Amino acid sequence: MKFKIKSSYKLTPDQKQAVEKLVEGNEKGLNYQVLLGVTGSGKTFTVANVIERLQKPALIISHNKTLAAQLFQEFRDFFPGAAVSFFVSYYDYYQPESYIPSTDTYIEKDADINELIDKLRLQATTNLLTRKDTIVIASVSCIYNIGSPREYGQFIFEISNGLKLPRNQIIDRLIELQYERGDFGFHRGTFRVMGDTIDIYPAYQDEAVRLLLGDDDIKTFKIIDPLTGSQITNHKSPITNFILYPAKHYITDPTKHADAFVQIRSDLIERTKELEKSGKVLEAHRLKQRVTYDLEMIEELGYVKGIENYSRYFDGRNPGDAPYSLIDYFNEPFGKNWLTFVDESHITFPQIKGMHAGDVSRKKTLVDYGFRLPSAFDNRPLTFEEFMRRIPNFIATSATPSEWELSLANESSEKVKSQRSQPKAGRPLDEKAKSNPGVVEQLLRPTGIPDPEIEIRPVINQVRDVIIEIKKRANLPDGKPKQRSLVTTLTKKTAEDLSQYLTEQGLNVHYLHSDVATLERSDILDDLRRGTYDCLIGVNLLREGLDLPEVSLVAILDADKEGFLRSEVSLIQTMGRAARHVEGCVILYADHVTGSMKRAISEVTRRRKYQIAMNKKYNIVPRSIEKPIREKLVELQEEPLLQKLFENKAEAFGQIPEIEISSLTPMDKKKLVVKLRREMKIAATDLNFELAAEIRDKIREMEVA
Repeated sequence: MKFKIKSSYKLTPDQKQAVEKLVEGNEKGLNYQVLLGVTGSGKTFTVANVIERLQKPALIISHNKTLAAQLFQEFRDFFPGAAVSFFVSYYDYYQPESYIPSTDTYIEKDADINELIDKLRLQATTNLLTRKDTIVIASVSCIYNIGSPREYGQFIFEISNGLKLPRNQIIDRLIELQYERGDFGFHRGTFRVMGDTIDIYPAYQDEAVRLLLGDDDIKTFKIIDPLTGSQITNHKSPITNFILYPAKHYITDPTKHADAFVQIRSDLIERTKELEKSGKVLEAHRLKQRVTYDLEMIEELGYVKGIENYSRYFDGRNPGDAPYSLIDYFNEPFGKNWLTFVDESHITFPQIKGMHAGDVSRKKTLVDYGFRLPSAFDNRPLTFEEFMRRIPNFIATSATPSEWELSLANESSEKVKSQRSQPKAGRPLDEKAKSNPGVVEQLLRPTGIPDPEIEIRPVINQVRDVIIEIKKRANLPDGKPKQRSLVTTLTKKTAEDLSQYLTEQGLNVHYLHSDVATLERSDILDDLRRGTYDCLIGVNLLREGLDLPEVSLVAILDADKEGFLRSEVSLIQTMGRAARHVEGCVILYADHVTGSMKRAISEVTRRRKYQIAMNKKYNIVPRSIEKPIREKLVELQEEPLLQKLFENKAEAFGQIPEIEISSLTPMDKKKLVVKLRREMKIAATDLNFELAAEIRDKIREMEVA
């Protein structure tokens, strides 16, 4: 078996019936199914068992990076022998290229790429092209352009003992694969040459390869530790060949460049004529200068900032053709014989639908004002229709699926005339699910924990009240496990300010929102579970799917502010975070009960009564989940100097730490400049222009030194 679960968990009867129905539906050709399960019912374990039963590669899409990281950890533990991969956006900071006509402001693209996430992305695509036992957990970045899998798969370097290949041709080949020569800085995506030895550090793994050369061949090669250079001998059998994949996803065939340049220049002439005919002489001149410069840079260096805007020419695509995405890396080796799971589908599907429209809106301005050729529109995410055509099937998992998901599952089931019986015990969560065989229900929690009790308290003094509640759970008597709390606010700024205030009140608190670096989020959640923090304060990142069994209190501030963050679905999902603890409790701070609050409270109360009734019927004693804290997503190892300088983020925002520039190595200086630039942008965003200017001056001083 390619996929074999290793876990101490056993399927409960409710989970088992869900697995059977999902597997049966897939085998009968039911392309679209919904797993409708309450929070804490073990939907992730059910999905893992479906993969094991069907023995097919799988793509699992989550709507945010935090949940994707959590799912990656869980599936990595469930399938230790399989290639479980992680694919999310690799930007720590991203400022897209844009133009604001009203102020004549052009904003150049700027980004900080996280090397560790880039490695995991490359690892995911390499696994898809080399292994049949691959599971990829991805965010919605899986629908963005990453280049052709066929080109990526063809541009390989197969290394073997005795391979006849002169030294200079090996170097040329590595450069073709986008590896950079770095004799004094050996890191992922580079190679170094030392006499008759060439060391290569693949961009997608933690081990390097050392080639020992003869006169015109490779005598032998070995796998080495990139730091110490010592040979790694823990492989099960001697390695006779090694396949090296490109260092970047976007790679093009140099033989096609001439044709691409001809087409770009032809389109440039045509577009400048259009602009001049419309009276846009300035825009035509600007476009001609811009594209000419870009082509010269590509011809000389093989790269230019914004090269992805010309991807259609190098990929050989026609105008309007869909870009290549991660989904093509599934379809290339597996055809339609793979699975798609959409986690928290009521949020993830709308995200996928909205990506293309937002991208077009931004680029239309750039094209209209002569900053880009119309081909920039073809460097884009998939449209929702293109996404649906490319996936062979989906199983949507959610406690609150949308009307569209339910109707699509029903249409799919009618096509194959499924004869599955409906669940008999209890009332379904959704009345429409009764007559919809495409919807599989998972209504009971294995732990027997009912949905939390809900209390409404006035908004006045809500902060003082929530401090009392957090302290009550953080200061339990000795011998009783300490409990954790989650507090949700309406804005990121409020979350940060409240976090600082609660820290001053003697609590161990941290905020969690989209500005927190991707890999740090999982560490913050783990620290909450360990007890490093008593409480997390956040916005919508605390809503769906977070598996935090130590959390017994969810406090929702300003619950009566009707809107997206306080809608019926949002409230149900947020309150569900307290459904993994036997003493789970939800406090809604509101001066009046909105329609969303009323409906959400009614649904959670009904689910609570249903679980309690089933507990009595089957003699289930509720117990809190006991779940070990998993191995970190990746080990973050920051330079000791940088860690010391920025160990207190609040201090970094208030003033620049003293920096002895003369004591820095060139590498430390470079890393510190990147860090300071990020802090400068954050300070400017917070309108702290004095601090931003001070950081800017410090950067200039370091660059000159």
